[in-house]
Parts: sequence; structure tokens; C-alpha cells
Amino acid sequence: MTATTSSPPTFAWIPADSWAFGVRIWIAVVVALAAGFWLELDAPSTAAVTVAILALPTRGQVLEKACFRLLATIVGIVAAIAISGLFSQARDLVLAAFAGWLGLCIYISGLLDGNRAYAAVLSGYTVGIVAIEQLDAPGQVFQTAVARGSAIGVGIAAMALVNVLFAAPASDTQVGIKLNAIHRRIRAYAKTVIRGETTDAGTAIDLLRDAASLRSDLASLATESGGLFRSAAAKSTAVALVAELQAARALGALPATAASFPGWTLSALDRKSLGEPTTFAGSQRDCESDSQDSMSIPVAWARRELLRRDDEVLEGLFALRSGAPPRSAWRTPLCRSQRAAVEAGVRSAAALALTTLFFVMTGWSSAAVSLYVVAVVLGLGAITPNPRGFTVVALVGAPMGVLVAGLLEFVVLDGVSDFPLLAIALAPFMIGLTVLMTRPNRVLSAFGRLNLVFALVVLAPTNSESYNPQTYLITAILVCAGPAALFVAQLLIPPVSEKHRQLWLIESVRRELDHLPSGGRFAPEEAMFRDATRINQIATVGDDDSCRRAILKEALCCFDHAAAIRACDERLAQLAGTAWSDLAIEGRRALAARDAKRMREIGDDLQRAAPADDALASGASGAIMLAAVVLDPREPTFEPATEKGL
Repeated sequence: MTATTSSPPTFAWIPADSWAFGVRIWIAVVVALAAGFWLELDAPSTAAVTVAILALPTRGQVLEKACFRLLATIVGIVAAIAISGLFSQARDLVLAAFAGWLGLCIYISGLLDGNRAYAAVLSGYTVGIVAIEQLDAPGQVFQTAVARGSAIGVGIAAMALVNVLFAAPASDTQVGIKLNAIHRRIRAYAKTVIRGETTDAGTAIDLLRDAASLRSDLASLATESGGLFRSAAAKSTAVALVAELQAARALGALPATAASFPGWTLSALDRKSLGEPTTFAGSQRDCESDSQDSMSIPVAWARRELLRRDDEVLEGLFALRSGAPPRSAWRTPLCRSQRAAVEAGVRSAAALALTTLFFVMTGWSSAAVSLYVVAVVLGLGAITPNPRGFTVVALVGAPMGVLVAGLLEFVVLDGVSDFPLLAIALAPFMIGLTVLMTRPNRVLSAFGRLNLVFALVVLAPTNSESYNPQTYLITAILVCAGPAALFVAQLLIPPVSEKHRQLWLIESVRRELDHLPSGGRFAPEEAMFRDATRINQIATVGDDDSCRRAILKEALCCFDHAAAIRACDERLAQLAGTAWSDLAIEGRRALAARDAKRMREIGDDLQRAAPADDALASGASGAIMLAAVVLDPREPTFEPATEKGL
């Protein structure tokens, strides 16, 4: 029986889900403005801008980002009050402290990802919105902070209400679909290995990237109903997927042909695909019986590991669907580059200081608007793979957002003061820009999100709209001047280059590999996932050139070696206090020395000395012999990338 899949409904060649998402955002913007006007907030447009910033398709993503936005706003407000209070009589010191604070926040964001990184940069540029706008009136900082916090709270409440009333999709369903899709692709990769066919390194890299890129989505599940267990299950599943891919690659590293693999290995994976109960214990017995006849010890061990990892993925997917706690609660650690984070923070602070100096020396009135736009673009650009590219997008997107606001204010509304007409006029702009955000093209998506925010910032609806062309023109010039000045500053003080970031990441890979096996705070499976996030970071920065591909192949080779070393070391450590502890100590010494020949000898000694039914000794023997094959210097290697080569 073959399953048929129907394509999702579309309207004007755009999925209906995108249109529904756009309608939800429009309604949330209208609700936020209505509540702000009714409560007579000092900054009701901030509530609408909050909705635009929280424009994400699923409930979990919105709630997580809302929580971090609220927390980061509080941190930024406290910092703004402290900076204004300490340097209230020295405007230059306030600006210098602002640049230093933003640089610190961007440094912290470089050590995080997802909404946590967003919260870090938001804490930085909130000081610009609260304190720098009141640079000439420091006594108004607290009042401005209260007004901004109140408006953000209203925007979050409006977004949450609309998501509940209009049944915004839950995150767990989409995450489950993505995890299942990756699992099917990894099984296909494993079957290719089992059949003895040639595998492509690019396919493995793409699978690792897809699994690692889900990290922030997995964390967002915690904010939904029953989300703590679902988030833990999704994280464990993602880690198990990386481990299964590594097991398949280890199996492929063995010098075996398709004839060496009994048919039951493929059959086991196929039966699991059909939902039949294929247990790990039965698979293990089959492996052991095969190994006594024609199978080598490392091949039997590698096949056993592949099926065990596949079982772990299935268990994680079941726990995700049922909301039950997973059996293995693995974490999903992130690879962090201290050097890249420090340089990004220092360069961002210098760029902000340079643009501040420009606006101070030119004596522009109301230049505070440009300064906080610069801070916003700097901060948001720091959490993208290409900060300067984000500045270019903002440079082009700001005039477009200004144009959208002008059309809305002076052409569509044209003096209208009734709120229902304002709500109707907002519909095509809010829905259209939100739909643009959902496009797979990254440039179009970025333009949609930026224009959605810029349009509401420039329009700044109030309870009694003035329709003042002079105010609109001044605001438009200041909003566009910020990205332009920042672009020039980044030409003079460029961000960390993509090539250098790649070089620092691959150097960290080499250092860690040289120090293995050393004690770590992560389980071997968690360390594998961390290595996968580093491969994703290397692949994200830079163009698809030959140097980048060479670095990725080296990183993948190091990934295989590190995983084999950690698995072997863990198995040998389990023999401590047993009759084979001396062999285990010798094995760990040989592993540290990367002595593949001695590792094979110790594996043979363990296999001969231990009873056939001893799981610990058999596992250690298979692990050390498999590690010896993976680490064998006769295997193909890749020429290390150097700074000169970059």
C-alpha cells in the first residue's frame, strides 16, 4: 500500500497557511493599537511594533520570544536608568557608555543562539530607545521606560490573545514533521552504506546541519502545554539523529563490501519503517551469531550501534507525540567561539562610537532617532551570519518602509481619524509584508520583516493623528540616515570576516580533537551534537567556494574521529574494576596516542579473554577496534585550511 500526500491549499500561488499567518498578524496589530488607544498609553505604536517583532508562525515560538523580549526589556531599562543616573551631567560619557554596553551585549549574543541571542542584543539597543532619545532630558528616562514597558506588555498580550482565538499552530507538530523527515533521510543514507554504495560527504554535512539548525525550535516547545517533556523529547531525538548518522558513517568507514552485510540489517530498518516491533535485543543476537561465522568484530559492533541509535530515535519521536518524558534526556549544547564573540562586540562598539561621533559633529537635531536605528541594525545584524549584509538589507529596506508608511498615511488614510478605517487601511500592508516574510528566499523574507517594523515605526499611529508632512519627512530622513552611516562605519571598521570566522572554528575543532579523550561535561552523544552545531556554523558563513568545502570536509572528518574516540573511551572506562581493567588502561593509552595497531591488538585480546556473553567486554572490544579503523592513518585525509589559504 502506498501513501498519497496532498499538496497544501494555495491562494495566488501562496500557501493558505501564509495568508492565515498574515491575517493573524494584522488582527494582532489592530488589537494592540486599540488597547493602546483605550488605555491612553504614551507610546501606543510600540505595542503594534511589538506584534511585528513577535510575528512568528507558531505559538511556542511567539511565547518564547515574548518572554525573552520582556526579560531583555527589563534588563535594558535598568541599564538605561543606571547609565543616565551615573552620567547625567556628561552627555559624551552617556554615549560612550551606550557604545560599551551594546558591545558587551553583542559579545554575549555571540555565545548564544535563537531567541536568547535576540534577548541579549535587545538588552543593548533598549538603552538607545530609552536613554539616548532622552539625552537632553535625563529626568524623563524613567517615564519613558515605564511607557515602553507598558506598551510591550500590551503587544505581547494582544499577540497571545489572537493566537489562542485563531488557533495558531503548535510548534510540536512542525518540529515532529521536521525530525521525521531528517530521520527518513538518515535511514536512506544508512541503507546506502549497508548496500556498499558510495556516499557523498555533502549529504552527511547537510543532514548534520539540518539536525543542528533545529536547536532553537526545540527550545521553543517548552513554552507550550506539556512543553517541558515535549522539548526534552525533541532534544533527545535530535541528538539521537546525529548519533545515528555517525553510526552509519562509522559503518561505512569499515573495509566491507555489500556481500558482508546480511539482509537482516536492511530488513530491520524496513520493518521499523512499517511500524513492526523490531527490538534492539533481537538485532544484537543476530549480530553476534553472524560475527561468529563471517563477520568481523568491528562490523558487528557498528551494525549493532546503528540499530540501537535508530531505536533511540524512534523512542524519542514516540515521546514527542505522546508528551511522555524521554528515556534519555540529552541536552543540545551549542558550540561557542569566544574569540569571534569578543571581536564582534569590540567592532560593534567601535562602529557605534564612530557613527555617534559623526552625528554629534554634524550637529543634527533629533539625531537620537538615527542612533537607536543604528543600534538596532547593529544588534540584529550581529545575530545573523552576515552582519554587513544585514546592514545592506536595512539600507535598502529603510526607504521602502518609509515609502510604505507614507503611502499609508498620506494616500490611503489622507486625514482619516476613525479607528475602523485605520484598521482597514492597515490590512493590505500588514498582511502583504507578513506573507513576504514567509517566502523561502532569505532576501525577500528579510525585506518583509524589516519593512513590517519600519513601516509601523515611521507611521507611529497615535490617538489623534496629526498628518504632519514635516514630521514625517524628518523622521524618514533620520531613519534612513542611520543604516547609511552604519554602512560607512562598517567599511572603515569591518565586522569579522567570514573567512576568519571559518578559520577560528576549524582551529577549535583541531584543538579539541588533539586533547581527546579528555574529561568533558557532555555525554558522547551531546558532544556529537555540539560538533554538529559547529559544522552548521562553518557552513552558514561564507560562500559556497572550494575553500569552504575543504574546511567542511575536514570538519566532518574530525567529527567522525572525535565521535569514535569518545565512544571508545566511554566503553573502556566501563571496564574499570573488572577483570579486564588492565587491558582497558592499555587501550586508553593507545587511544590517546592514536596507535591504531595497538588498539586492534587490545581489541583482539579483549575478545579472546572475555566470555562471549559478556556485554561490557564485547562492547569495549568492538568500540576500540572500530575506533582503530576510523583513526587509521591510511584512511583519506584532507589538507588543513590555513590563514594563508583563506
